[in-house]
Amino acid sequence: MTNTRILTVDDSPSMRALLNHALSAQGFEVVQAEDGMAALDWLNTNDVDVVITDINMPRLDGFGLIERLREGTRHRDRPILVLTTESSEDKKARARAIGATGWIVKPFDPAKLVAAVRRVTH
Repeated sequence: MTNTRILTVDDSPSMRALLNHALSAQGFEVVQAEDGMAALDWLNTNDVDVVITDINMPRLDGFGLIERLREGTRHRDRPILVLTTESSEDKKARARAIGATGWIVKPFDPAKLVAAVRRVTH
């Protein structure tokens, strides 16, 4: 069985470090991007099992990233989890409407994050 590969997209280096630690400690392979544009560039030539993205980022935010991934065929069915400090129902509804698979509020509980990843990959 190959490792589940996760792309985390967040403009905060400390949040990327937390995510990397929480996920790699559970055996996941973690790749990181600092914003939506960097994530798209990387995904042009690589594949992942799950994308975990923040909403508020420079260049291309999480909503834009989800929209761009869902409009092509290659990533149309890829699970995308939104990890954000935003908890408004409007933003959750918008994320769902454009194709987000799930929503996790920061600060995250590592066990819940891992459970969410396992849920969307099995």
